[in-house]
Amino acid sequence: MDILHAIGNTSLVRLRKVVPRDCAHIFAKLEWENPTGSIKDRMARAVIALAEADGRLQPGDTVVEYTGGSTGTSLALVCAAEGYRLRIVTSDAFSQDKRDHMAALGAELTLVPSEGGLTTKQLILDMIETARELSQAPHTYWTNQLENHDSVIGYHSLGEEIWHQTGGKIDAFVHCVGTAASSRGVATVLKAHEPSVEVVAVEPAESSVLLGGAAGPHKIEGVGIGYTPPLWEPTLVDEIVPVATEEAKDMARRLAREEALFAGTSSGANVVAAIRVGQRLGPGAVVVTLMADSGLKYLSTDVHGHR
Repeated sequence: MDILHAIGNTSLVRLRKVVPRDCAHIFAKLEWENPTGSIKDRMARAVIALAEADGRLQPGDTVVEYTGGSTGTSLALVCAAEGYRLRIVTSDAFSQDKRDHMAALGAELTLVPSEGGLTTKQLILDMIETARELSQAPHTYWTNQLENHDSVIGYHSLGEEIWHQTGGKIDAFVHCVGTAASSRGVATVLKAHEPSVEVVAVEPAESSVLLGGAAGPHKIEGVGIGYTPPLWEPTLVDEIVPVATEEAKDMARRLAREEALFAGTSSGANVVAAIRVGQRLGPGAVVVTLMADSGLKYLSTDVHGHR
């Protein structure tokens, strides 16, 4: 057994205090129980293992990726465990905590400057282009998370865990869209078990492109890239819910103080959306969402740090 065997099999807990009376039962999967404190450990393990299996990644190679931090930290964990050099392209738009965590695990960071610390479409495109340039070096494997279908496979286990932990009694699954890999992987599994399970995608209200709105800057880290992600599969999604950055931050703070659940901004957005869905479905229904990562990744930000 090594550290990679510690990925997955996370707890499912019921929210009690932030959920209004007229609402469905809302459960949250605690993905911060993964080794780096993030859901992304699942995809990082999958993309490295599958690339090794078919020879795209060879012993001694360097791995390259662009990331807001959680994917990079997860890749840093897997690369440290498996002995690969890792070069990460990230930005000052994302928390210092995430950058420090990646570096602590051995990642070499290249920073792309943002516009005032905000996530924008141009920033994402600039980060991708920087990673593309780094990937031209010999003996380099670019995981390219926005287009890598291997990452979807990494989340099939999450879907199976949710199905079994709820005893198959789940009416809706709610989750933010970044690369769309996690929602797609979970949706694929849940709908295979029961096609009537509703899959609800969440995106920043300031950049609600999946609903046809204009791209805009926001501060829900790791989601809302400003354009439709290549891995987005609309046939698996029943509803799209926009949540504003401030709503997401406020809920993240409430979760910590009222539920003792210390999570990041996208988890706050997940719960805001899950409550809306739960109020529509009504008491007795079961809605599952995710605590995608730990609040420890945001102590240097205005979510949980100094405001």
